[in-house]
Amino acid sequence: MSPKSQAFVAPRSLAELHALAAAKVKPVVQRLPMQPPSLVLALAMNKLLLPRLPADAKAALSGRSVEVAVTDLGLAMKLQLGERGFVLAPQSQPVALRIAAALPDYLRLLRGEDDADRLFFERALVMEGDTEMGLVLKNTLDALGPLFRF
Repeated sequence: MSPKSQAFVAPRSLAELHALAAAKVKPVVQRLPMQPPSLVLALAMNKLLLPRLPADAKAALSGRSVEVAVTDLGLAMKLQLGERGFVLAPQSQPVALRIAAALPDYLRLLRGEDDADRLFFERALVMEGDTEMGLVLKNTLDALGPLFRF
């Protein structure tokens, strides 16, 4: 049987389906501009996170650039917290904090199904850059609890 005529084999699990989809999507996504997904993330954070964000956390995060990388999809979204909420960070602004993980890990964190510390020590979640800023963000999210359930 030639490689082109191989029969389709259905994934046996959700994890296997995700791996197959990510492998197909990543090469395409990496070629696209990152502004649209960054804008979508900023809008989502303005709706889900900003109303619950304490004033001290807003002050610590304000005006500083954060890159959120979804490693399995090849996304790297760059945001900052401004006076009116989360916005796209200017391309010229250096990244103060980079957070990277696969999409399923982010979803488990947002739903409160997993702990950031555990994912960090398992190297499934990577934080690089300003350690103090990373701790403020992590501790704030821990205190807020799950941002959504589905």
